[in-house]
Amino acid sequence: MDQTVRQVDRLVSGMPTNDGAGVRLTRIIGQPGLSELDPFLLLDEFRSDVAGDYIAGFPDHPHRGFETVTYMLAGRMRHGDNQGNTGLLRPGSVQWMTAGRGIVHSEMPEQEDGLMWGFQLWINLPARDKMTEPRYQDVDPDAIRTIQRPDGSRIKIIAGRVDGIDGAVRSAATDPTYLDIGLPPGSAFRHGVPSDHAAFIYVFEGDARAGEGEAATQIKRGDLAVLSPGDTVVIAAESVSATRLLLVAAKPLEESIVRHGPFVMNTEAEIHQAIEDYRAGRF
Repeated sequence: MDQTVRQVDRLVSGMPTNDGAGVRLTRIIGQPGLSELDPFLLLDEFRSDVAGDYIAGFPDHPHRGFETVTYMLAGRMRHGDNQGNTGLLRPGSVQWMTAGRGIVHSEMPEQEDGLMWGFQLWINLPARDKMTEPRYQDVDPDAIRTIQRPDGSRIKIIAGRVDGIDGAVRSAATDPTYLDIGLPPGSAFRHGVPSDHAAFIYVFEGDARAGEGEAATQIKRGDLAVLSPGDTVVIAAESVSATRLLLVAAKPLEESIVRHGPFVMNTEAEIHQAIEDYRAGRF
């Protein structure tokens, strides 16, 4: 069967911003250069070993209508919500939260010094699921399967399927793939992704090259590559340094999107209702 390799449609650099109670971070999706990539609404990278950049954390705040995925590389963060759930995010762990009809939660550092590093991704929910019951999937590091290939490549499967092994998280709404891929110098990774899924690569260590042939494109650390349609992703590490990156894909919803801060719905009326419900304490 012929395979269509996904090339790089565009490169996007993140922009510095503040969120929560003043946490400094880099916003890659959800900024003027890339406002959204259906079904992805936001991607932030937070990385600092300066306590003042993160110590204030993310106090109680609401969400409705989408899912948040927090993946920690370094540091510790405690989360809690208005439904009595608590958990500790630590290096290598994942929190996949479906906000659904509404939740109020907090994410606060459990450290006063040292490196805090990770990502938060927002994934939209289809209209039929926007008012579902909220839920958490807390995934410990040892529950995330890691594949070590003969060439030294290492793939952590947060969501999706690689080499017949399923990821730790399942979300039927958008059938997501979420991989943390480490490539030694000069190695390559080839992976099938459904042709109708939106996909991107975010490089957070080293440099990579995505695509095949003369159209292959270099991706530098801190750049996000939006991939063209196709059924195969090909990523190579540069020959002089190791590379680490995220490969994320999911099925687009192709529905109207109306956003207001932490609320993402399909109509203005639903946004007004979300604000009213939150103010009335109905989350």
